[in-house]
Order: sequence, then C-alpha cells, then structure tokens
Amino acid sequence: MATPRIDVSIEHRGEPATATKRHPNTCPGCGSHYRDDELEGSLGVCPQCGHHFPLRARARIAHLADAGSFVEEAADVRSDDPLGFFDLRPYAERLAEAELSTGLGEAVVIGQASLDGHPCELAVMDFAFMGGSMGSAVGEKFCRACESAVEREVPLISVTASGGARMQEGILSLMQLPKTVCAVEDLHDAGIPMFTVMAHPTTAGVLASFASLGDVTVAEPGALIAFTGPRVVQQTTREKLPEDFGLAESNLRFGHVDAILPRSELRPFLARLLRLFGRNGA
Repeated sequence: MATPRIDVSIEHRGEPATATKRHPNTCPGCGSHYRDDELEGSLGVCPQCGHHFPLRARARIAHLADAGSFVEEAADVRSDDPLGFFDLRPYAERLAEAELSTGLGEAVVIGQASLDGHPCELAVMDFAFMGGSMGSAVGEKFCRACESAVEREVPLISVTASGGARMQEGILSLMQLPKTVCAVEDLHDAGIPMFTVMAHPTTAGVLASFASLGDVTVAEPGALIAFTGPRVVQQTTREKLPEDFGLAESNLRFGHVDAILPRSELRPFLARLLRLFGRNGA
C-alpha cells in the first residue's frame, strides 16, 4: 500500500511563475522601478502614481515618532507552539524563519514615543512577519500597549496591517479577538483615545476586533480593508463586485473610515489629533 503524500504544491498554488514575478521595488500601479534609497526617501510611495508600497514596522515608527523618542516595550514576548502545529513545516520553524527574515520577535512592535512633542503609545503591525497574523503574542502585546497608555494617560496610535488570525494557534488565536476588544474597552473607560491607521491589508480577525474600534480611523490610499478579499467573496456569492470592493475608498464612501490620507500627511494629521485629544488640550 502506497504511503500517503502531502501535496506540497498547495503552499505555492496561485503564485505567478518565477519568470513573471515582479521585483519588490517595481510599482504595480505604473511599472516604475526604484532603488531602495529612492523608496526610503519617498516613504515607500511611488512618486509617479502614488502607489503605497508596504512599510515595515521599524520604518513606520521612525517616520511617526520624534527622533530618539521611541522606547520599545514587551520586546521579549514571543509566540509559543501550544498545539505542536505541523503543516508542511513545523510552526516553530516558521516562527524562527520570520524572526530571521524580519529582525522582529513578533508581528507587532509596541512602545512609548512622542510625536511632535506629544507623548503617545505606539502599536505598529508588520505584514512581513507571517502576514501580520494575530496569535497569542500579538494579542498580548497589543493589550500591554493599551495598559501602558492607560498607566501613562496618553493616547494610543495603532497601525494595522494583517491577514487576520494565525491558524497555527487555533482557538487560542481566535481568543485574541475578545481579548483585544476588552483591552480597548478598558482604554475607553479610562478616557484614553485610540487612533487607528489602517494600512494594506487590514483584514479578518484584526479588522473584526481592535482595528475597527479607534476613536478616529484613517486609511492609506488603496488599502484593502475587508473581512476577506474580493476574490473569495466573489467566488462565494457568484456576483460581480464593484471595482473598489473592500478598498479604503469604498470604506470611506460607506462611512467605515473617517479619512484617507497619503503617507506623507499621516504624521501632521496624528499630531493634530494628539493636540485635540490631549489631556491638557495643548
């Protein structure tokens, strides 16, 4: 009797052929290509068409926080492997690979900072770490960011970029949805505001939990903000969807976000919010 084999093609199904893969610095909007330093100088925004490339968490923090003001918190919080999960590779191996490739311990970085001289707490997600998925460690770090904001009586700025819950942790990952919602509720009970910046993509469990609970919610242009992507919805409903289904522009039209801001305008906008919502109003 033949031994059953795992279909290893599943992991790569749907990926374009190697010969047609686009270079990560090539704009999918207009086809312009940039050097690393050119993209860094433009905050990862294509000068030709305005396409917003993904921005790593550290780069995002460097852009938003005043120079030298960021103090990372809970850097030692790491994901465990409670289920001993194994698909094509062990979950522990995937975590180690993500840490080596990104230089991060998890898919979110939290810490104290100031923005234009106003103290705040930052919680910035990084899609490069396992698709920004939310497991136990991500939920714990976000809750600690909320607790730190309450303790210091400063606003929390959350930047989201996530594919949703982390399947390798099963129900423990799904438990992070109510856990983070309760943390935001405690934040609001203490009279502390939260401002949310939704980057591409903000989906599934993260969108269905803390990402949607900001006192002010803004999005970057073209960001996918939906529980699931348009391809899955279209295949399920068998209906043709609008061209902008799930995009930031559609969410703004239906009142799900308060504004769409180019990346260059985020910092001054958030600084204005910190002044308006600050405890002393200054």
